[in-house]
Amino acid sequence: MLSFKCVECTMKKVDYILENYVPEKDKRMKLRGEALLIVNQSPDTDTSPYLNARVMRFLESKLKLGDIYSGIKHDYNEYLMSMRNEIMRNIKNSNDKLLAALKFAMTGNYIDFGVMNEVDKDELVGLIKNSASQQIDLKEFKDFRDGLGKAGKVAYIADNAGEIVFDMIFIEVIKEMFPHISMDVIVRGKPIHNDVTAADAEEIGLSGLARVIGNGTDIPGTVLSEVNAETREAIDKADIIIAKGQGNFETLFGSGKNIYYIFLCKCDVFTKRFNIEKYKGIFVNESNVKEIITPI
Repeated sequence: MLSFKCVECTMKKVDYILENYVPEKDKRMKLRGEALLIVNQSPDTDTSPYLNARVMRFLESKLKLGDIYSGIKHDYNEYLMSMRNEIMRNIKNSNDKLLAALKFAMTGNYIDFGVMNEVDKDELVGLIKNSASQQIDLKEFKDFRDGLGKAGKVAYIADNAGEIVFDMIFIEVIKEMFPHISMDVIVRGKPIHNDVTAADAEEIGLSGLARVIGNGTDIPGTVLSEVNAETREAIDKADIIIAKGQGNFETLFGSGKNIYYIFLCKCDVFTKRFNIEKYKGIFVNESNVKEIITPI
């Protein structure tokens, strides 16, 4: 269900795009009004990612801006790839490689230009350095590890470029520890914010490690009724689903599937939902979310 804060966040993104790409004030005001009308007509049952996609489609139809985050996605892929060897050393030297890799993947979720207009690299570096301090429920993690030991197929639903580098490291560790697993990585089918697409995943060589599937949509989440048949089949046939990011949580929660959600709480809505500090992480299975979430 949409909250006022989510609507406010969507309109802030509209304002950011209009201020940076539309010099004429009259045109900005007209487009803002039309975008606000789309927001006002949205049903309460909408998710924030679905509303966001509709508004961004409207702006694209009017402005023809294309993939405005392509440069940012490339820069963050490159930036995190420069850390790859050091992160792998840290993981290999840790007491628990799987847990360490999970925490790095969680930390990478900070790189989100859908929630934020700017990403603070100093904050990112600090989070990466302190990734080991992220709290993970040990029973949840044990169930996850045990599940991987029995799983034949895993669907990994990715979120953002840059972040995808740490996802790739996590996947590499999973495949090393559980070589019997067949891994599908699901990415966005069309550009939206800095969400990762197949081209962004290919840039870091992920297709050499797992099958990469574009989901056919530009929604910054995973709406099962909207994704293409290949994506739906990969999700339906997976023994375990790993879903990264707030948008994937918002659109998949309640599906009843065996999903492990991994994300940082980056906005007030999520810090209140989970009663947690900003930039702290959540790792939880679909079946246990109701035990830790607060309705808003």
